[in-house]
Amino acid sequence: PSVLDSFALLSGQLNTLNKVLKHEKTPLLRNQVIIPLVLSPDRDEEIMRQTEGRVPVFSHEVVPDHLRTKPDPEVEEQEKQLITDAARISPDAAQKQIQSLNKMCSNLLEKISKEERESESGGLRQNKQTFNPADTNALVAAVAFGKGLSNRRPPGSGASVQSGQPGAGTIIAGASGMQQVPMTGAPAQQQPMLAGVQMAPAGQPGKV
Repeated sequence: PSVLDSFALLSGQLNTLNKVLKHEKTPLLRNQVIIPLVLSPDRDEEIMRQTEGRVPVFSHEVVPDHLRTKPDPEVEEQEKQLITDAARISPDAAQKQIQSLNKMCSNLLEKISKEERESESGGLRQNKQTFNPADTNALVAAVAFGKGLSNRRPPGSGASVQSGQPGAGTIIAGASGMQQVPMTGAPAQQQPMLAGVQMAPAGQPGKV
């Protein structure tokens, strides 16, 4: 649509220009000659402004290209050769070549669009988030600081512990927010365990 809009705009401007040129009061441009009045190798800000930055200087190198009314002789020869070759081709052969070219262009456009779709889908898969940041933060806060954990003791854990039994009555008191778990029924010879780490018996120096 943007190309069509630009084409429509250019077509309207060309039609307006043709109407102005065909007006009876407009002199024939073929009778007018454009010649350079000043050639300078220095940068010309006025020319830069008029040409929107395309021509910085108006020197002897750029004048033949910008004031040229005919293409180069080599280009003219190539154009004549192409016109001659095109005149030799029959209409049926030309139609077949057109169809073949259209088919090649369609296949190329299809491949390009397929690659674009695959790249877009791959980018979406890579950018898709696979975790919930709120859940992750809640888990980290619960593990590190005990946030959100219950302070209630499970039923049956508050029973009185007899102090006469050796090794009994060992209670692990955790940090704030962690449950207190009594360890009962342990034999006298067995050393108490705390979180999987064997503790030294009372009165003996041990290693952590």
